[in-house]
Amino acid sequence: MREKLEEILNREVRPYLSLEGGGIEVVSIEDDVVKVRFDGSCKMCPFASFTLKTLVESSIKNHFPHIKGVEIV
Repeated sequence: MREKLEEILNREVRPYLSLEGGGIEVVSIEDDVVKVRFDGSCKMCPFASFTLKTLVESSIKNHFPHIKGVEIV
């Protein structure tokens, strides 16, 4: 699952984050919750929680419907 998750992030999420000088790292997957860390300009962005829900979580849940949520750590 981790490998496919990284492929999805590489294809659907990271290109958009990199446009603003940011990135994302998967920290862990626990109890069907994906924990991520933003880096670069995304780390301190006031819209990080919006990006998490509208871009990151929606992309992940589209491919992994069993995922309960995505959290920033």
